[in-house]
Amino acid sequence: MMTSRALLLTLAFSAAAACGQTAARYEGLCDASAAVALDALHFVVASDEDNLLRIFDRDKPKALATLSLEAFLRTRRIEADLEGAARIGERIYWIGSLSRDSKGRPAPQRNLLFATDIERGTTPPTLRPVGRGPVPLLDALVASAAGQAWRLADAAHKSPETPGGLNVEGLTSADDGALLIGLRSPLREGKALVLPLRNPAQAIDGQPPEFGDAIALDLDGRGVRAMTRLADGYVVVGGPTADAGSFALFRWRGGSAPAQRFPQPALGSLRPEALIVWAGIPQLQLLSDDGAVKIGGNPCKKLPAHARSFRGLLFAP
Repeated sequence: MMTSRALLLTLAFSAAAACGQTAARYEGLCDASAAVALDALHFVVASDEDNLLRIFDRDKPKALATLSLEAFLRTRRIEADLEGAARIGERIYWIGSLSRDSKGRPAPQRNLLFATDIERGTTPPTLRPVGRGPVPLLDALVASAAGQAWRLADAAHKSPETPGGLNVEGLTSADDGALLIGLRSPLREGKALVLPLRNPAQAIDGQPPEFGDAIALDLDGRGVRAMTRLADGYVVVGGPTADAGSFALFRWRGGSAPAQRFPQPALGSLRPEALIVWAGIPQLQLLSDDGAVKIGGNPCKKLPAHARSFRGLLFAP
């Protein structure tokens, strides 16, 4: 008899194949929350449930290498809620949710930006943390002109899935070397906030973070759940500010240009929270946060590590 897990994956993969998409399953974690390509075949992915980076071959289910961030982040085994990643050259920037915990308690370990450099010469490439440690962003963010306009100081005192609570989930690079930070919440008049961090390299080296003007992005009432840069703009994953709601993909040219909804791919039960650009194919790959997917009656995130998995969907943009 087919298990509930196998049935779920079979249905998802069959739907993807029917739409000309390629589905895959990767093992060892459920909550894929941020990822970038390292080369033409390998990617690194973070989970929002631990402080371990995992490197995968796109075509293989098991991680090839891992990097523990415990010592560098000084989190004492408390998850840093890593939610976004963006590559600029050979450097990958990572950001936490900047939020309180689910009960509304202060969670300073989530208030961080840090970077890892890609080191070549091995297959797969390896990663090395750089800088003096994680950089807190929240105070500078709420004090910025954009933070004041969006009342982020008030949002930062709420739990992340409470209406209006502060919650960061997207990160990508801009063509001028800045990082674009995408907020899942709060929304303003139904629009999501995208905020440029102008000086990420300098911030990692200890200079004060500098933020640019806020961009209000209309994602049909959704917040930003992932984003990535293409040659002609960006792809943005829009999703619910809390748990319930639908996901959709959007093309965005940047700046004041409106976001245009993608008709494809069919997402089905996927909850995409990471988005990879594969330049050599060229294709994109969505990674799903499957922590809440029930397997044998239990959420994936409650299973032993060897039984955990998440889904990926490869498609042409």
